[in-house]
Amino acid sequence: MKRVSILLSLLLVHGIVPSAIAQTSMPPDIQSDVKPPGVSAQKLLEQARQRLRDRGELPAETMPDVQSDVTVPGQIAPQPSSFSTYRLGPTDVIAVYVQRFQDLSFQAAIDQEGKVTHAVLGKISLQGLTIDEAQERVRQAVSRYIINPIVLLSLSTPRPVQVTISGEIAKPGLYPLLQTGGRVSSVLLAAGGTTERGDLRAVKVRRTFTNGTIKEQDIDLYTPLKDGSAFPDLRLQDGDVIVIPALDPAKVGDYDRSIVARSTLVKPVLTIRILSYARGGLTEVPVPNGSKFVDALAKSGLNPDQANLARIAVIRFDAVQQKAITFEVNGKDALMGNPTQNIALQDNDVIVVGRNFVGRITYALNVFTQPFRDVLGFTLFFRELSRSTSSLFGPTGQ
Repeated sequence: MKRVSILLSLLLVHGIVPSAIAQTSMPPDIQSDVKPPGVSAQKLLEQARQRLRDRGELPAETMPDVQSDVTVPGQIAPQPSSFSTYRLGPTDVIAVYVQRFQDLSFQAAIDQEGKVTHAVLGKISLQGLTIDEAQERVRQAVSRYIINPIVLLSLSTPRPVQVTISGEIAKPGLYPLLQTGGRVSSVLLAAGGTTERGDLRAVKVRRTFTNGTIKEQDIDLYTPLKDGSAFPDLRLQDGDVIVIPALDPAKVGDYDRSIVARSTLVKPVLTIRILSYARGGLTEVPVPNGSKFVDALAKSGLNPDQANLARIAVIRFDAVQQKAITFEVNGKDALMGNPTQNIALQDNDVIVVGRNFVGRITYALNVFTQPFRDVLGFTLFFRELSRSTSSLFGPTGQ
């Protein structure tokens, strides 16, 4: 009752209800605190609204009761889904300003049902709406009480954003972003960068919209690295899924891995394993991404006078063929500056030093007829080989 009295007083003060109409339609409890039996204050307010509509001073009723979730003609519905616009959801905080009516201005968080609640306007559903759509919906709610109101709505505090990243990435999983508007490149960096097999030309962003539709958009991060152009300006939203596809073997020729290796979008450190008699078995050497054979050799600490560098093998796991492939390298020529022998390294490469040693490892790989299921199986093979074969590290292994 008190709320209705305040509303009618506001209408009268701001000249929206002519005084004669206000006096004839104002409930008796405002004038004498005595209400006629059987007549509610809400009904009297609706009668006053109807009189204004009949006179053409109030727009025709098009907005349903704001407490209702039934969609009727005139109600704002979400527009077709798009990657380029931000859509409101639970825990977003909005600020609403109604010109000349401070009591109707408010700031509120969207609840888990996608609605905001106001003492006068009731509950207003904003789930899945853009900022402009939400502003129009609030304006419609305010227009139930004010003719042609001026309403401004803004996003005061965006909701927390969590995205999932999978595929050819060093550390797949769920990642929170500090604020909305995070970029794909920043998530890749947080997840440790892509693997050697990742294709940055077609990074996929998958988004589920409030109407249940799922859309996917390809993002090219390789071209900006190649020609120095700006990265795509796609803003991530809560629930997005980023998928790093594997590089198609048929399209490797036009993909410069060295450009990618020097960027922050790939795994920054490679783990290279060196198997040699001089080092007493299998040891791990971390090198920066983009390193070549000589870089790992220099960091390994091998003494060229003690190690036989004339014949070296770089053994690599081929995920497509699911088997180990071998590159023979002349270490001395590589150290002397021969670029054909100084090959680029990839993560989890194994460098085998020593003529006889290379022969034994090659023989062991040929005997091992089962394909490797993944890079873990490839790595375990060399670990077990160095532990279990005692004769492998005999003096003739050089």
